This record gives sequence, C-alpha cells and structure tokens, in this order.
Amino acid sequence: MKELDHITHSEIKTLSQLGDSLAEKGNYPQALIEYWNAFDLIPEPKDEWEATTWVLAAMGDANFLEKEYQAGIDNISNAMHCPGAIGNPFLHLRLGQCQFEIGDLDQAADELTRAYALEGEELFSEDDPKYLEFLKTRIDLSEPNKKP
Repeated sequence: MKELDHITHSEIKTLSQLGDSLAEKGNYPQALIEYWNAFDLIPEPKDEWEATTWVLAAMGDANFLEKEYQAGIDNISNAMHCPGAIGNPFLHLRLGQCQFEIGDLDQAADELTRAYALEGEELFSEDDPKYLEFLKTRIDLSEPNKKP
C-alpha cells in the first residue's frame, strides 16, 4: 500500500481531527467542510490511499448524523473502493443505516448483515435499536455463531 509523505499526512490528519472535534459538538456542516479540505489534499488517484477511506468514512458518519442519508451512501460507497474499507464493520453499519433510512431495505439488510457478522450485536448498541430490530426480520440472530 502506498504511503503519503509526512507533511501531507500530517495536514490531512489535522484537518480530519478538526472535523472530528466539530462533529462531536454536533456542528456537522462545518465538520464536513474540514473533511472536504482534508480530502482535497489526498493525491490522485484518491482510491489508492487509506487516508481516503477514513476521510470518506468520517464524511459518511457526519452525513448520517445530520440525516443526509443519500450523501452518506455516496461517501461510504466511495470509501468502499479504497484500502481497508471492505470488511470494516462500522462502514457496513453506517452504509446499511443510510440505506434503511432512504427505504432501500434489501441493500440495508445486506450491509447490516455484514456489520453484524463482523462485529456482532455490540456494534449496534449505540444506535437506535430499530436497525437491529429490522435486521432480526431478515436474518436469524438466535444462534451466536451462525454466519448469515
């Protein structure tokens, strides 16, 4: 995997941390501006850098929390083409939640199943229980070691 030079990595990290701090305060629009500033520093082709994965993940999370579900789907779906995204339980969770919210229930079930298979019920514990309840209507969660 390619690595960013130290200066670029440091600048992206600083902007991302600023975005994270703003998001923690609920200022998602300003957080997204900082994430986009970080994204703009990532060299082309952007899908070859791990930094793109975590910047797009942060954007998608902020989109979800701001109830901008289609933007969340777009950002997280783009992240899925970058290093380390496929198999990341949090990304599958957020993507599934955004899809649930726009009514794409088959895709939501697919992504939420992936998240559940990777991390289990605990991953769902900090979010609205409706997502886990929905998943229970699609797969059998009664056997802890059962792979969906």
